[in-house]
Amino acid sequence: MAATVPLSQGVGYGIVLGLGFAFALGMILVTFILRRYNSELQTSEMFTTAGRTVKSGLVGAAVVSSWTWAATLLQSSAVCYRYGVSGPFWYASGATVQILLFATLAIELKRRAPNAHTYLEVIRARYGTVAHLVFMVFGLATNILVSLMLIVGGSATVSALTGMHTIAAIYLLPLGVVLYTLVGGLKATFLTDWVHTFILLIIIILFSLTTYASSDTLGSPSAVYDALAKAAQSHPVEGNAEGSYLTMRSREGAVFFVINIVGNFGTVFLDNGYYNKAIAASPVHALPGYLLGGLCWFAIPWLTATTMGLTALSLENTPAFPTYPNRMPDEAVSAGLVLPYAAVALLGKGGAVATLLIVFMAVTSATSAELIAVSSILTYDFYRTYFKPNASGKRLIYTSHCAVVAYALFISTFSVGLWYAGISMGYLYLMMGCVISSAVIPAALTLTWSAQNKWAAALSPILGLGVALVAWLVTAKRECGSLDVACTGSNYPMLAGNVAALLSPVVFVPVLTYAFGPQNYDWKSMMEIRKGDDHDVAAEADVELENTLGGAVETEEEFQVEQRKLLRAGMISKWATVVMTLAFLVLWPMPMYGSGYIFSKPFFTGWVVVGIIWIFCSFFGVGLFPIFEGRHTIARTVRFIYLDITGKKSFRTSHRKGPDTDQTVIQGEKGVDGSGAVTPRETSVAEPTKEKD
Repeated sequence: MAATVPLSQGVGYGIVLGLGFAFALGMILVTFILRRYNSELQTSEMFTTAGRTVKSGLVGAAVVSSWTWAATLLQSSAVCYRYGVSGPFWYASGATVQILLFATLAIELKRRAPNAHTYLEVIRARYGTVAHLVFMVFGLATNILVSLMLIVGGSATVSALTGMHTIAAIYLLPLGVVLYTLVGGLKATFLTDWVHTFILLIIIILFSLTTYASSDTLGSPSAVYDALAKAAQSHPVEGNAEGSYLTMRSREGAVFFVINIVGNFGTVFLDNGYYNKAIAASPVHALPGYLLGGLCWFAIPWLTATTMGLTALSLENTPAFPTYPNRMPDEAVSAGLVLPYAAVALLGKGGAVATLLIVFMAVTSATSAELIAVSSILTYDFYRTYFKPNASGKRLIYTSHCAVVAYALFISTFSVGLWYAGISMGYLYLMMGCVISSAVIPAALTLTWSAQNKWAAALSPILGLGVALVAWLVTAKRECGSLDVACTGSNYPMLAGNVAALLSPVVFVPVLTYAFGPQNYDWKSMMEIRKGDDHDVAAEADVELENTLGGAVETEEEFQVEQRKLLRAGMISKWATVVMTLAFLVLWPMPMYGSGYIFSKPFFTGWVVVGIIWIFCSFFGVGLFPIFEGRHTIARTVRFIYLDITGKKSFRTSHRKGPDTDQTVIQGEKGVDGSGAVTPRETSVAEPTKEKD
């Protein structure tokens, strides 16, 4: 029986197009305000690095938003539907540790290559052209796979909820993102990431409180627990302890856990979007930003899936469920439709609208990060490196804009091909590690091990990819005798390919390093990476480049102070990430897995309560904290806007950097005083702050 469509196509087009254009118009306004009152000229450096001054709250929000893909919400709910309470935890923990571990790489990148725009520039500075081209292929493959998951998963959900044609959704979802990314660059990504995260967290809180507190059909952890116990009796989970949905002992869940860890190493350590955020962060804010983002993100897939996946299991035998009286077909589960169907069963059309909103937020915010990541690679690693080394700032901005538009068209067209081929988001999620993870270890060692030579860096990813593809396809052939989508997408072939991809460089890297001789790198060439030359952009805007945010020349004394701070942050990050990784992967889940414990009703209630408390902490951490952190700039900007609108002053801004403080100098043009008389030209200085906001 086909599932009913809860919303009209008009609602789908209204949200996809209406919200997309609303964000684009809002970003145009914000960009104008930042330029007029905060000295933020849109140079090539600003477009790509956001001035390298972003604070920890916005960094954390951007990490959460970029890591909250369509798969974060849809795939996590699907594995909960399949494996019970273990699925959400395996998904969340298996994708949190990468963010925590990446904090160390983020610090090393800022310390060793302070002027870099992409991590591929670091590869080239250390190893030369061959390794650079190899990693460019793997880096772009990572961005393409992530983007495809976003668009394929998001369009399937929009189509299922509204009846909008899937191809229309594929082309329209990225449209608004392209517009606001073109206008605001990486800063636009940070700001819209915060808005998206704020709305997303509110809707997740709404879903969880409805399910576990106020719903007429469920309304308490006890009711959900009883429904899951009945579900286990009617359709027990093969490989789970006693077939229960209420246990961490799940054979297939554990297989997914390994695939999840391996694949997500690739999508963090090889996605230039995460390096973009490290580059954009102020030196003292990179570490806290990534740790805050990782810890706050954990609650999103864990609680979302524990809520919506279990709701689907609890309500699929009721008439409110879209597929009633049948269970969800496996194709629908793989397409990521567990969450939307559960939301419809729980809240009717309101649940469908809420789902449409969070999927739209997840898809567009992460897509924006991917657009900037790819445009940075094509602009700095491809165009400036191999075609026009002395490209002007204006030319770099133009190239970045062209890359954003071209990539959006490419990824949408590619998604259409996958839709016709029957490739779902779930298939891409499991397969990505096979394709990209062989480059993870060589990439990480580039910033952390001086001995790795260019041959190990360039050849290990290629050899690892070959091993992974053989392991994946041979296992599929032996498991079910064919190489169709269903067989190659099953757990054990994917497990073999993912593990072979990640771990084969453990052998290849040392063998190639010592066979051709260790490099013993001195880290100096990374310091020679050049910033973009934006003097032409500044001249066209009739301002001094050094007086714009991020344009001031750093003194040697300031550089040394930052290096000391980064060295200290690096030591802290290593210890913090080791402790938290052990907690998430071993100390918390393994005792419950090993014992085969089946949750009691009080334990399940406590499990849910911890998740709800954690999501509220996430809301404060990446929803409200960025506002608090930027309160001085917000207040100052609002005051200037008020003075401008009321005609008391008309402003233009410049930026002057002193030895201890940063001061925004607001120069009044001709204005009027309270009586309406024209006032002479005057200058006022805003309150100094210790950090740029």
